[in-house]
Parts: sequence; C-alpha cells; structure tokens
Amino acid sequence: MFDNILVVCVGNICRSPTAENLLRQHLQNAGKTSKTVKSAGLATESSKLAGNDMDDTAREVAQEQGVSCNTHSATQLNSQLVKWADLILVMEQGHKQELGFRYPAASGKTMLYGQWLSGNKEIPDPYRKSKEAFEHVYKQLEKATQTWIEKL
Repeated sequence: MFDNILVVCVGNICRSPTAENLLRQHLQNAGKTSKTVKSAGLATESSKLAGNDMDDTAREVAQEQGVSCNTHSATQLNSQLVKWADLILVMEQGHKQELGFRYPAASGKTMLYGQWLSGNKEIPDPYRKSKEAFEHVYKQLEKATQTWIEKL
C-alpha cells in the first residue's frame, strides 16, 4: 500500500537523509524490498543547501550505529515528489502544516515520523548543534523507524 515513502525535514541534510537511510536499511532487513524511500526538504533551496551532501555529523553518528549512508544530494520538496509519494513522513507538526498549505492534496498522506512514539513526538533539528544533539536525534529516529517498520 505504501510503496513510495518520502521523508521530509527543513534542509534535507540531517534528519530526513538519516531517516531515509534508516528506513531503507530496516525495510531491506525485514524483506520489504519493494518499497522505495526518498527524502527532501521544505526549505532546501531558500537555505542554499540544494545539492549539499548529508551533514558530516549526521553521517558519522549513523555510521557509528551501523547505518550505511549513501551519497546524498539535498533536494527541495516539489509537486512531483509529493505526487510520487504514497506516504510522507515529516519531523515536526509545523512541517505537516506547511506541507499541507503548499500541497493540500498531500494532507491525507502526511504523518509525523514520530507518530507512533509515546506522545506523538516531534524530532528536533540538530543542525549546527553538538554531536550529542545528533546522537539524541538519531536515537529518536531509530525508535520511530522501528515503529514504522511494524506498520509498513
């Protein structure tokens, strides 16, 4: 049912590419190889991050946990990606609102990445913060990913 999954954050260099790689790896481990995962950012172009690789600290933390991170190129969210996606996972409630404002048809297929965590958790942005902040965010993404794998 949800074969095309899009993960969205702001700049598409920290949270969403980490979650994309986590989801991809967990889906593969679960034998759910028919699913495709991509990521994008709500403000990748306006933040001048389009085309940038994944944040070095985000990559380092993920790789320390055994997550293989593919070469990444930050991508601006656009109507083609929204149309392509069967499920759009965002990090914060504000992202969900912004996405729904820009693409009203996406509202019914947009959910928080932390939807199934206790208290509908939002995943905070670690950009330009300490490695400890990235590690904290990684742990939240890992827990949320495990709950999504059960649902997918």
